[in-house]
Amino acid sequence: MPAHTPADRNLVRIGKERVESVSATDFPGHHPGESHHWDLDHFRSNLRVQVNSLSPTALEFDLVGVDASVANALRRIVIAEVPTVAVENVYVWNNTSIIQDEVLAQRLGLIPLAIHPRKLDMKKTPDEPPTDLNTVVFSLIARCERRKDVKKGETDPHKIWSGVEVLSSNLSFSSRGGQDELFGDRPPKPAIDDILVAKMRGGQEIVAELHCVKGIGKDHAKWSPVATASYRLLPTIDILADIPPELHSKFEACFPPGVIEQRGGRLVVANARRDTVSREVLRHPEFEDKVKLGRVRDHFIFSVESAGQYRPEELVPEAIDVLLAKIRMVRECARALL
Repeated sequence: MPAHTPADRNLVRIGKERVESVSATDFPGHHPGESHHWDLDHFRSNLRVQVNSLSPTALEFDLVGVDASVANALRRIVIAEVPTVAVENVYVWNNTSIIQDEVLAQRLGLIPLAIHPRKLDMKKTPDEPPTDLNTVVFSLIARCERRKDVKKGETDPHKIWSGVEVLSSNLSFSSRGGQDELFGDRPPKPAIDDILVAKMRGGQEIVAELHCVKGIGKDHAKWSPVATASYRLLPTIDILADIPPELHSKFEACFPPGVIEQRGGRLVVANARRDTVSREVLRHPEFEDKVKLGRVRDHFIFSVESAGQYRPEELVPEAIDVLLAKIRMVRECARALL
């Protein structure tokens, strides 16, 4: 006989000082004495993807019916293996600002670029010469000069000098070869225009040439297409017994706003999704054996925030393409061994 009902075994129980009912089988989703053979129709019936919110920079969606290994593979691929284009080499022709050349190069390298990676080839080796098929070139020319007719006693740098701030919008695309035709009406540019690169004062200037190549975040964080990519399991809250009226406010305060509500003189779970599972309610002896906390083992709430190279809704499909390519490679290697 199974130790837990199917409903219970799909929950990770949250105790006062430990997490209970974690995966304890050698193969997730399999239990001794039961048949859990792979069935495509069964997998399809349990799999569900639901988009909860979408903005120009962020996406939140639910992924239901998969093991944590699959969800974590998607998360890691989004962070480290979805290719983007970033600044790799900076040729500084002149820099009289207070920022050292190497610091300036690092700041420029971290600017996200709105360049579709499929438009470029990835260099096979770091020493491969640049071409219009594997490299995008930007020029940076920024000068700080005194404005005319500045009032006597003026102290605001922006009113005294022009070009006080060097922003990512100062980067200018320099087309090479057939890149005008390659990129068409969407020429390469910084994904965000107001990133501060440096501050200057009168007479200072920065003149540089930037070479950008295709890469992945596993090699350097500048190629990562996301600011954050994380998931959490859907919380569950079971109120096992009525809470005395005099303790309603205290019980409700143990959870974030909107999780617990009073309805008809009783406390009910209004929205367990908002719970952060802080376990605050388990600290109070008066609530002992009155509430049970948990998380749904196969219900993942994903949050993905794009750094600007991709639209948020494009990131997960790109990660799935990378995962499928890995699976094909493993399959080909396995066949070669037979």
